[in-house]
Amino acid sequence: MPSNQYPLLFIGQPLLDISAVIDEGLLKKYGLEANNMILAADEHRPLYKELEDHFPSYLAGGSEANTARGAQWLLPAGSTGYIGCVGNDSGAEKLKEAAAADGLAAHYITEPELPTGKCAVLISGHNRSMVTDLQASAALKESHLRNEKIWRLVEGSKIIYSSAFCLKDSLDALLAVAKHASLTEKTFAFNLSAPWIPEVCRSQLASVLPYCDFLFGNESEARAYAKANDLKTTDVAEIALHLASLPRINSSRPSRIVVITQGSDPVVVATKDGVREYQVPKIPVEQIVDTNGAGTGSAVDSLLLSC
Repeated sequence: MPSNQYPLLFIGQPLLDISAVIDEGLLKKYGLEANNMILAADEHRPLYKELEDHFPSYLAGGSEANTARGAQWLLPAGSTGYIGCVGNDSGAEKLKEAAAADGLAAHYITEPELPTGKCAVLISGHNRSMVTDLQASAALKESHLRNEKIWRLVEGSKIIYSSAFCLKDSLDALLAVAKHASLTEKTFAFNLSAPWIPEVCRSQLASVLPYCDFLFGNESEARAYAKANDLKTTDVAEIALHLASLPRINSSRPSRIVVITQGSDPVVVATKDGVREYQVPKIPVEQIVDTNGAGTGSAVDSLLLSC
């Protein structure tokens, strides 16, 4: 397949995941919880250097890249492409090496004024605590995408996937690819990403939803959306049906599909015509690697079914 054509194209915030098994003493030192995700403050920045003493592994991280790597693992070589901003530093080189090792064709845009974004992934037992320093990853703009070489990737795709983490800083880029997908009959898939987004980025989210063909989230994100939009319900099936029934820019296209995960509880799948639930196989506690990843798995499954 030509290097400017990938059936699945992911656009997001690339992060160098620095993953290490640690003891709870390190969590206490930096005031962290065992199963949580936060943005780094000044007091957390020495953590990344300290992790080097814990023999960390490096992964091409970020929500969208994790989904891309999962999809590529299941698909033929050259099926997935990725676009995002990095710095001009050693972190970017590690990120490129990690992406290549997983077969992900990463087309990084260099933002020389900022360091590469990174995420400390602190594994303690079954839990993982994540501390994210966005930096260059939040710098993606429409002007970056409109670069001739980068825009060819958009034009050569069949399915475009991104997430609500990009709403705050990269709304113009998101809307550019969403509008392109609508005009060219491509599939645009989107993820609600985190419970704080429907309130903090309410207007930005409202501007992107009409373009969505697939919408992913979990029960906490769905209920946060309902609260932010005064739906007066906490029932996940009702919220999913509401999201599936929202107006679409291109009303001639098939119904939006909304997929809401609930951990070990049934996955809720809604279209404007109704709701179905799918049971989740129970996993013995001793087989659980950690508490992260269920949403990514559902996104990968649904994207592959739409190929």
